[in-house]
Amino acid sequence: MIEEIVIRNLGVIGEARLPLGPGFTALTGETGAGKTMVVTALGLLLGDRADSSIVRAGSGQATVEGHWQVPDVGPVVDRVRDAGGDVEPFGAGLAELLLTRSISEEGRSRAAVGGRSAPAGVLTELGEHLVVVHGQSDQLRLRSATAQREALDRFAGADLQAVLGDYQQVYRRWQANQGELDALITERDQRAREAEQLRVGIAEIEAATPERGEDVALGEQADRLTNLEDLRVAAVQAHNSVSADPSDEGRDALALIEDARRALDKVVAHDPELAPIAEALAAASFQLSDVSVQLSGYLDGLDTDATRQLESVQERRAELAGLIRKYGPTLDDVIDFLDTGSARLLELDNDSDRIDTLRVEVDDDLELLQQHAAQVSAARRAAAERLAVQVTEELAALAMPDARLVVEVSDREDYSLTGKDQVSIQLQPHAGADPRPLGKGASGGELSRVMLAIEVVIASADPVPTFIFDEVDAGVGGASAIEIGKRLARLAQNSQVIVVTHLAQVAAFASNHLRVVKDSDGAVTASSVQQLEGEQRIEEMARLLSGLSDSESGLAHARELLGLAGAAARG
Repeated sequence: MIEEIVIRNLGVIGEARLPLGPGFTALTGETGAGKTMVVTALGLLLGDRADSSIVRAGSGQATVEGHWQVPDVGPVVDRVRDAGGDVEPFGAGLAELLLTRSISEEGRSRAAVGGRSAPAGVLTELGEHLVVVHGQSDQLRLRSATAQREALDRFAGADLQAVLGDYQQVYRRWQANQGELDALITERDQRAREAEQLRVGIAEIEAATPERGEDVALGEQADRLTNLEDLRVAAVQAHNSVSADPSDEGRDALALIEDARRALDKVVAHDPELAPIAEALAAASFQLSDVSVQLSGYLDGLDTDATRQLESVQERRAELAGLIRKYGPTLDDVIDFLDTGSARLLELDNDSDRIDTLRVEVDDDLELLQQHAAQVSAARRAAAERLAVQVTEELAALAMPDARLVVEVSDREDYSLTGKDQVSIQLQPHAGADPRPLGKGASGGELSRVMLAIEVVIASADPVPTFIFDEVDAGVGGASAIEIGKRLARLAQNSQVIVVTHLAQVAAFASNHLRVVKDSDGAVTASSVQQLEGEQRIEEMARLLSGLSDSESGLAHARELLGLAGAAARG
């Protein structure tokens, strides 16, 4: 349940603290005092879209804080911790959860869950476990077939959820297999062409037998063969410079180094510092001799038939380049294509077998789906009968004694994730009249009472921690309003109930009465929230009844109404 909400700079509200707690809280106040902003604040804490226009003029930022009391284990705490936040345990299996939301004048919105920043979507997820909100828009939503089916399913409870879960498991598998089967049949020709292309490509690559790195090696070889004469001239020149032929008159590097070594050998005994230099010259002589041998070997190894070999290399390079263009962009990709293409070809070649297998699986699942759908429909029809009876009893207590609710479960042509049922909640306003869908003919006041009756009945089977009603009493008054108040009080026996109302007949049954009051502060209206008790509450009730908080007749009527509500609560 919600323990407290703190609002700052939201619309006309400068700062307000709403002490809520268990039971039935009524929120009243004059028109324009800010009751709507309270509902807006709750919506922001539940992940509603933020609008910068609701930020109080000149304040820069609006902030809403919500203090929730939640079980210290369960899906709510798990989601909070997944989002990086945490709760504050305070014993008896309960913990406090802090949710905050802020909106700047520029439209930036920030949310925090359990003390840590989180996306607003996390607030929405948590709200599904914490609160059910009913306003005028929700009354309109009750007219939709989807909302009516969801209401019936909530009432049906665990019995329906068990068979619906089995149905949905089969439905998802059936849909997936049917989709694959349709794709295989539709794309059969295209897949056959793909298979043929793969066969041609794999055969072409296998015939060429490329090796990894072969294109790089061939490129180097082609470059060598293309520049063979330049390589030969350079090698000969280098060889002659290092070690010339003895018949040549020129002096080579090896001979010059030998001359230098012999000159030092003659005098090295006279100065030890010359010894390492002489040794270095000897090492250089050995190295140059080795280089001379290498150059000779290199010259001997140069190809004599370079033209023919170059032609062969270029042909192979062209063959590999063609493969790379088709199956590349690299030679490694071409080689890898043999593995991936073969696997894909095996898959495509098995299309016929896969189609036959899928047809059998789809037919089997369809038969199983029909069986589960029948079980789901049976569970819904049984629940529909009970819901209709119980809501009709509630409507009689809500000053609609001749009305009867009809919950019709009919068969649709197609299957969906929720089954094969079309749910229609209809209202028979009086005996002899034809039941009519809620979307046709039901007034706003009737919708309010039908919605409340449905929630009271469903709450007995599927409790919700907190209900928030925004003017659920719209369009009703008198005895009907008193009965609405009684039913809200009854709902509050199992759930926290927060009601924004303008009717004293409803507010009288609240265990916690909050009034939104406004004050004029120059050009800016500020609002605050007061918790009413004793005479203050009687005065507010008189204002709601007569428009005057100090009218003697209004005060007397207020006391009488509160006495009636108190007696009803005790009885």
